[in-house]
Amino acid sequence: MAGPTTAERGERQKVESGPPRPPRLGWPPRPRTLIVLLVAVVLLGAGAVWLLYGSKWLRVEHVSASGMRVLTAQQVREAADVPVGSPLISVDTDAIEARLRRKLPRIDSVDVVRSWPHGIGLKVTERTPVLVVEKDAKFVEVDAKGVRFATVSQAPKGVPTLELTVSGSAGLRRFPTGRLVREAVGVAGDIPAAVARDTRIVKVRSYDAISLELKGGRTVAWGSGERGRLKARTLTALMKAAPEARHFDVSVPTAPASSGS
Repeated sequence: MAGPTTAERGERQKVESGPPRPPRLGWPPRPRTLIVLLVAVVLLGAGAVWLLYGSKWLRVEHVSASGMRVLTAQQVREAADVPVGSPLISVDTDAIEARLRRKLPRIDSVDVVRSWPHGIGLKVTERTPVLVVEKDAKFVEVDAKGVRFATVSQAPKGVPTLELTVSGSAGLRRFPTGRLVREAVGVAGDIPAAVARDTRIVKVRSYDAISLELKGGRTVAWGSGERGRLKARTLTALMKAAPEARHFDVSVPTAPASSGS
């Protein structure tokens, strides 16, 4: 009987040998290649470290300050005490921020940023006074958080004076001075804008006896700091309804009152 033809033998060999194998890509690499790669990585790392810490190209050369309204750029830079000449990467931005807030209480917040390749930027936000407390012929500025942050010789324009006239120690034990100041600050923040422009004094006799003295001898009995927004709306409506009145009472905002004398 005749054997398989040449074509049949070729097909059988292909089936038996399986699909063609892909060419080898040379992996894993030879030991010499691994050593070369490792040395390259080490050299790159060492170069990066030298560039950041050892070279003269990425060092602090100038410090800028922005965002101030009262403070000067020189005051901020001096208080920051940034180590000029040090590697930029090594500057402790958190320490600079803490130092600025400690030395300059007028600063509410500050963002210390690296400005590559040679600068440090100080973006300052100052506290804004909402009340002042007169003391020894000077004025202590108080911000919206109740923080007393600066003493100035002249009261800022448009900022009411806080008068604490608390009588007796019992009230102070229950509501300490700090708490009363915060209540007064809250009231100052709730006063309608049109009234705030005319407010000269925020007077605190107790927690629930806060009053306003306006220009022209007008007064407002505000009561406690609670329900401040409702009291503000009530006061606005009351003043429109009784424009000639001299005294207004919104301590109970659902039952306001006004009088001409």
